[in-house]
Amino acid sequence: MKGKLACAVLMAPFFLLLITVFLIPTGTAVWLSFFAADQPGLGFGPESTVFVGLRSYGAVLSDPTFLGSLLTVVLYCLLYIPLMVAGALTLALLLDSGVAKLRSWAQMSLYLPHAVPGIIAALIWLYLYTPGLSPIIDLFAKADIQISFLGIDTVLPSIVNIALWSNLGYNMVIFYAALQAVPREVLEASVVDGAGPVKQALRIKAPLVRGAIVTVGIFTLIWALQLFTEPVLLSQSTPMISARFSPSMYIFDAAFTRNNYGLAAAASVILLAFTVALSYGVTRWTNRKAA
Repeated sequence: MKGKLACAVLMAPFFLLLITVFLIPTGTAVWLSFFAADQPGLGFGPESTVFVGLRSYGAVLSDPTFLGSLLTVVLYCLLYIPLMVAGALTLALLLDSGVAKLRSWAQMSLYLPHAVPGIIAALIWLYLYTPGLSPIIDLFAKADIQISFLGIDTVLPSIVNIALWSNLGYNMVIFYAALQAVPREVLEASVVDGAGPVKQALRIKAPLVRGAIVTVGIFTLIWALQLFTEPVLLSQSTPMISARFSPSMYIFDAAFTRNNYGLAAAASVILLAFTVALSYGVTRWTNRKAA
């Protein structure tokens, strides 16, 4: 009985946060998605809220703008997630192998960009991407190289670059911590068997931290599907980013520009369902590969 009570006390903060920051907002969004504002007559009467059922969901799923934003964020994930996971793992393996000198300083310097707030980071890169302001563009221009970081073909990689700069060090720390838990006797045995540093990293270390790789991949996917801050700020300098560039921007535009809270709530629920389904699919696929 005391064990159950202690377990309940320890788990209570988790369930309190789960209910407060997830279940209640999700339930509210589902509830709002079934209603819409309506004005009787010719639009001169008082506005009222009416039950519309699944009409908002149909409007979202038939809106090519929303479907285009989903496609954009999927392309973003296909670019960002492999680069993030591979880059962070490579850095962690280099640190763990002892190749990097002053390991603690290297680890801290790589982690430092993550400590910069996302808005500040996006503003820094906006300055570096803007023609007439960017010293990088001026440097390329002196070498007769014309480059536009905010063009139609480069704006998405530019956003990926901002996210990589901000989060690569954080995920590297996670991988590095996982590598520290790898049994040293296993590594010593591989050295005796003739495994070099590269073979040891790819054949021994990486498979042993597979759980950390999957976890980082899943959380990176969930974060990437909520893409918002970077494109919102970059949209101030380029017409290539519309107000509905990503699903999160579509939701923001529906709620606070068009004042259509029912449509915004429906889009939020659809994005949540898409995120859960994709995360579940990735988890099942990785578990099947492991088996």
